[in-house]
Amino acid sequence: MIQLFNTILYQPLLNLLVFFYNVIPGSDMGVAIILLTVVIKLILYPLSAQSIKGQKALQQLQPKIEEMKKKYKDDRERQAKELMQLYKNEHVNPLSSCLPLLIQLPILIAVYQVFITGLKNGSLDLLYPFIKNPGQLNAVAFGFLDLSQPNIVLALLAGAAQFWQAKMLSVKKPAVKSVGAKDENLMAAMNKQMLYFMPLMTVVIGVSLPGGLVLYWFLITLLTALQQVIMFRKNKKNGSNQNPPAVIEGEKVSN
Repeated sequence: MIQLFNTILYQPLLNLLVFFYNVIPGSDMGVAIILLTVVIKLILYPLSAQSIKGQKALQQLQPKIEEMKKKYKDDRERQAKELMQLYKNEHVNPLSSCLPLLIQLPILIAVYQVFITGLKNGSLDLLYPFIKNPGQLNAVAFGFLDLSQPNIVLALLAGAAQFWQAKMLSVKKPAVKSVGAKDENLMAAMNKQMLYFMPLMTVVIGVSLPGGLVLYWFLITLLTALQQVIMFRKNKKNGSNQNPPAVIEGEKVSN
């Protein structure tokens, strides 16, 4: 399994990073990581698009889902059946938003290994014959930033990008009370906690990781957030959001 992981993910990413490092004037590791991130993002673009569409679809279905949960709150089995029927009728896969993210996890692990072995240990034994071995990778980016060491500024940037991405899909606290407002308030509070919890965890984890990996994390999150902005604007322009859940039963959804 480890050998398969190295062959399919780790080795290609390591070689691609070294290739960019070799061809960039001055062999700047920061620029090499930016180019590597762009390539990975282009490869993952369809998966990210599917995930964003799934999150948006679930967001728009949330009022109906909550209504159904209240209607069948005393019959869990009926509630589950009705929810599945709702997903089927609306052509929404509840796993479509998280499955692509799980697929991306091995890539993040591979990138982590690349920076640990390539930047910290200088191990370039798995380079392809047609990739020039530079001997050792200079981890200093832009002339001042050591990407082999943790960097709190990069961690904060990654957390900020994570917050921006999550903010576009967050559910605000109900402005007015309605039937079931207590449950709606609870749901909004949980969404708010996740909105701040995930960026905070990104910062906490990021300050302990090599700067190169956190730079990648920041860039891939930023590109995903920009992808969300483009997709949402395109949907509005095409009229696909003719009935956006701006204010539904006291809940306001932020785009």
